[in-house]
Amino acid sequence: MFRNPLVSPDILGVSAGAALGAVLGIFLALPVLAIEAVSFASGLAAVIIVYGIAAAIRGRDAVLVLVLAGVVIGAGVGLLKYLADPYNQLPAITFWLLGSLAAANPRDLTSLLPAVAVGLIPLGLLRWQIDVMTLGEEEATVLGVDTRMLRIVVIAAATLMTSAAVAASGIIGWVGLVVPHLARLTVGPAFARLLPVSLLFGAGYLLAVDTAARTIGPVELPLGVLTAAFGTPVFLWLLAFGRRPAWS
Repeated sequence: MFRNPLVSPDILGVSAGAALGAVLGIFLALPVLAIEAVSFASGLAAVIIVYGIAAAIRGRDAVLVLVLAGVVIGAGVGLLKYLADPYNQLPAITFWLLGSLAAANPRDLTSLLPAVAVGLIPLGLLRWQIDVMTLGEEEATVLGVDTRMLRIVVIAAATLMTSAAVAASGIIGWVGLVVPHLARLTVGPAFARLLPVSLLFGAGYLLAVDTAARTIGPVELPLGVLTAAFGTPVFLWLLAFGRRPAWS
C-alpha cells in the first residue's frame, strides 16, 4: 500500500492519535472507560485529519504527506506530558505510553472484538486487490483496481483495529513492524495467507512477551520496553539475512 517495508500502524499517526486521546483523558482525570473511549475516538480522528491534509495538498507525494502529517500528530503528547502533574499524572501517562496488559479484563473484549471484526471483513474481501497493489499504482489501475478507494478502505480498516487495540493496551511498539515480516518469510506475500498467519504470530508473540514481562523481574515490566528489546535484533536479522521483504 505504501511501498515501504518499514510501514507499521504508527506511520499514519493512529497510534499517536490514540495515545494523545488517552493522555488527554489521564490529564483530565477521567475514569478508565472514558479514557479508553477518548483514546479510540482520537485515533480515528487523527487519521481522518491526516488523510484530509494529504487530500488537500495537491502536487506533492501523497504518501510523503501522509507520513509527515502522521508524525506531527504526536507533538500534542509531549505538550500534555510537560503540563501534567509530575507526581500523579506523569507516571500514569508514561506507563500507559509504554503499553501493558496488566489491567486487561474480559470487558475489553466487548469493545475490541466488534472493531477487529469490522476491520478484518473488508481486508479479507479485498485480498486479491491488495496483492495487485504490490505491482504499483499504475499497474494496479490498468488491471482494474480503484487504487484510491482501495487505499481509503484499507487505511480505515487498519485504523479501526489499531485504535481499538491501543485504547485497551497502550502503545506496544514493534509488533506491527516485525511480525508481518516474519509471517511473510514463512508463508510468502500472498495476502490471503499473510493476514491470518500475521494474526496468529502477533498474538503468540505478544503472549510470550507478556509472560516474560510478568516473570523476569520483581515487578511487571512495560511491554513496550520488551518488544523493543526483542524486536530490534530480530528486525536487524531480517534486514541482514532474510529475503528482501515485499512492499507493504
